[in-house]
Amino acid sequence: MCGRTACSLGADSLRRACAYSDRRGQRRQPEWIRAERYRPCYNKGPQSSGPVLLSRRHLQQDADSSERVLMDMRWGLVPSWFKKDDPSKMPFNTSNCRSDTMLKKSSYKGALLKGKRCVVLADGFYEWQQQSGGKQPYFIYFPQTKDTVAEGKEGDEEWRGWRLLTMAGIFDCWEPPAGGEMLYTYTIITVDASKDVSFIHHRMPAILDGDEAIRKWLDFAEVPTQEAVKLIQPTENIVFHPVSTFVNSVRNNAPECLAPIELGAAKEVKTTPSSKVMLGWLKKSQEGSPQKKENDLPRWTSQFIHSPSPKKTSAGILQQWLGKEGEPAAKKRKA
Repeated sequence: MCGRTACSLGADSLRRACAYSDRRGQRRQPEWIRAERYRPCYNKGPQSSGPVLLSRRHLQQDADSSERVLMDMRWGLVPSWFKKDDPSKMPFNTSNCRSDTMLKKSSYKGALLKGKRCVVLADGFYEWQQQSGGKQPYFIYFPQTKDTVAEGKEGDEEWRGWRLLTMAGIFDCWEPPAGGEMLYTYTIITVDASKDVSFIHHRMPAILDGDEAIRKWLDFAEVPTQEAVKLIQPTENIVFHPVSTFVNSVRNNAPECLAPIELGAAKEVKTTPSSKVMLGWLKKSQEGSPQKKENDLPRWTSQFIHSPSPKKTSAGILQQWLGKEGEPAAKKRKA
């Protein structure tokens, strides 16, 4: 499943991180729709809002369906047919949608068949492993490379920061029966967990790895539903590390939520490249402010244009990012 995420980039950095090549091969950045509503967060739960990518044609009928826009939507899908006057009165949880029933359940089937597909953006997601003494949280994300530490120059359009996790989602638009502002909401599609993370939990979000998968999922006019759903598969291209139970409370919104910890002598612990970068970045982001400032964020080449990340552990980059290179972080569990 996926019940908690982090997305700590500011609005402008998020837009640059989502740069892509359009149908003509030109480099573009998605336009923000209502960017003023977006708020970065290290600990985002259902019913909060979060950033998603979708085709502009959903908002403008004559637009190119391959053109992307960014939009802040509420997490927890409210179907367009919901009749009550308060979306919080939904009788069931729609923050996650199982891939094996998404074309059967009425909450999702209608929206999916209408092409209302989106990509949910996050630094990564949290999952809890059931243990005899309680639950141990983990942070799960794409592998990172050492060049993610590059700051770039002011005015650089290329993004050289953390590679965002891109999760397949379904969205819908609900209008209050008495009239009023339309409410856009989404759900994250889940699949059986891949082998490497199944010891943490038996479900995981459906992750779209690379721009071709993202393009096919978003371009509903060119890629029909039956073809798009073939993209919904578990992925092995993820890494993880244990984090503090500080993240357990959704009220806690700070870099400590995703900082790697040592579990103890019972498990081998090793500093790896990706956590070093993230930890160094997070430490810098805390200086003078509890939240990141736009100018403090690293600028990376767009995650949607570069080749797929190498298969490797990434806790060390996160470690360096917080400037704690001497402290160990858990390595990726071997199969």
